[in-house]
Amino acid sequence: MTKQRVLLLEDDPNLGFILQEHLQMQGFEVQLCVNGEEGLSAYRGGKYDLCLVDVMMPKLDGFTFARKVRERDQNVPLIFLTAKSLKEDKIEGFKIGCDDYLTKPFSMEELMLRITAVLRRSKVAPQPADLPVMFEIGKFTFDYNRQLLSKDGEQFKLTPKEADLLRLLCIHKNQTLEREVALREIWGDESYFSGRSMDVFISKLRKYLREDDSIEIMGIHGKGFRLIVN
Repeated sequence: MTKQRVLLLEDDPNLGFILQEHLQMQGFEVQLCVNGEEGLSAYRGGKYDLCLVDVMMPKLDGFTFARKVRERDQNVPLIFLTAKSLKEDKIEGFKIGCDDYLTKPFSMEELMLRITAVLRRSKVAPQPADLPVMFEIGKFTFDYNRQLLSKDGEQFKLTPKEADLLRLLCIHKNQTLEREVALREIWGDESYFSGRSMDVFISKLRKYLREDDSIEIMGIHGKGFRLIVN
């Protein structure tokens, strides 16, 4: 059985060694890098199932590393390790597309639970054959399989989660898509972290669709969201 590969970026040599050793004991193959530039070089030279990224690193910080990763790959799971618990940092992580956050100090048990959950959520679930994959949204055309949103010759390439969320909204067009339903379908849980992440993706979809005044993604307080097309 092929081992899952983890790219670990941690500039504290003691913590890095401990994390690497523990993950290896759990059956992972681990590449440890001590700064962001080294981590980016390793990422570009290999294939990884998960990136564990310290936010505060020399040469290239974790946020910058994550942005560069997301330019190439929207799917590889990213977990940030940070000594900060600032709300602004977490929101920045959501915007980049990270999958989870761990604030130092953390236990190895918590780390493994987070890793297991993120890897489980990252597996692409087979889609039922009878679900539609092409949608007309006002002046836009949405091709779910190609993850493309098009209007007047202009195309927007969506991330997998953006595409999954937009399809759910389209299926429930002019109806309320409950938060819990979207979180279970796309994120695999209903945690606070996943909820905040979904809010960021809703904001991104609104930006794509704002060029058509007939379209609105309305927030329904305490319930969810509604894609309204007039």
